[in-house]
Order: sequence, then C-alpha cells, then structure tokens
Amino acid sequence: MKLFSSIKQNPAAVRLLMFAIVAALSFVVPANLSATTATAPTLTALQANLGINGFFATDKAQRGRTVQAAIVVDIPDGYHVNGNRPLGKYAVPTILKIEAPGGIRVSPVVYPRATVRRFSFSDEQLAVYENRAVMRFNVTVPAGYSSSAADLRVRLRYQSCNNEACFPPATREATVPLQIVSANEAVKRTNTTLFGSGGSTKHIRRR
Repeated sequence: MKLFSSIKQNPAAVRLLMFAIVAALSFVVPANLSATTATAPTLTALQANLGINGFFATDKAQRGRTVQAAIVVDIPDGYHVNGNRPLGKYAVPTILKIEAPGGIRVSPVVYPRATVRRFSFSDEQLAVYENRAVMRFNVTVPAGYSSSAADLRVRLRYQSCNNEACFPPATREATVPLQIVSANEAVKRTNTTLFGSGGSTKHIRRR
C-alpha cells in the first residue's frame, strides 16, 4: 500500500507505470490465432481488389420461367480467398447472399470446388479460391410479375489473403439488373462460356 501511495503522489512515476503497462500489453498475442493478420496501416495497400460481376444465361428473363445465373469473382494474382468451407478452424468462409424483389425466387447458391493448399502463415491446410470463382444459382420470375425489370442485390462476404498474411473479413455489394419479358417473347442465349449452349430457361412446375 505504501508503494502505491508513493506512486500516486508522484505524477512522473504514474506516467512511467502506465507506459510500462501499455508496452507490456503490446506484446500480448492471442494464443488461438493460426494465421498472421495484416496490420491496419498496410490494409488499404495490400487488401485484394476483387472483381465481382453478375451474368445470366439469357439476355432477358421470361415471366413464369427460371433462368440460370452466376456471380463471377475475379481474384488478383498472388491472392486467394477462403472457400465456402475453408477447412481452417479460424478461416472465415466466403458467403454469397442475393436479394430479389417482388416475389422473384433465388435458389441456394452452388459454390465452386475449392483448391486445398498449405501456406506459410498457417499450420493447417486451407480450402481456397484462386484466380476466378464462379458461384451459380437460378432465378425464377413469377408468371404474374408486373415490372419489366428487377435488380438483384448481391452481397459477398469473404476473407482475402496473400501468401504471407490474411486480412480482416470484408463485404462487397453489387447490383445486377435483370430485364423481364412475357413468356411468349423470344430470348437469346448468352454467356455460353459460363452456361453452355443448351436450353435457356425452364418452365416453372406448378403443384
């Protein structure tokens, strides 16, 4: 008690004690981290700048039918993002969410198969996406949909890494416009490199 009393009466000693506490805390590292996380000053410069684009199998969607769709994520060289099931205990999975208006239905997303690799910053193998990841889903337009267009709101949650470190998780948002026509209006097959050249749409099965 005498020691703390003497320190309290000496402002210089108080400042020295606080400096020592802060210095000690700066060396505390959580024991459960399995990967190195980049520090804030380097985040802007090093975080991967992903390209996110939406595509449909036809140039328009017909009312009462289903059209194939995909979100294509382009990942810069030297980077990767965790897969939807990344294997690593502390790795943040990539998750794609899609919101559609007016009763338009969106199927569950089908994620691509990830590549399993080991990196210098982790003792665990990780399942990752590199270069390009294509995430697929179907969009069903109700037969009675009145508008001639719809905007799909896309939200991608991911964690990017390079070969030395991982960055804090990030969320990217985008809007994908879809033109809608009647069931009798012709549509053109497009983006065949993604969807092939088969049939463009499917009739909705009524129960």
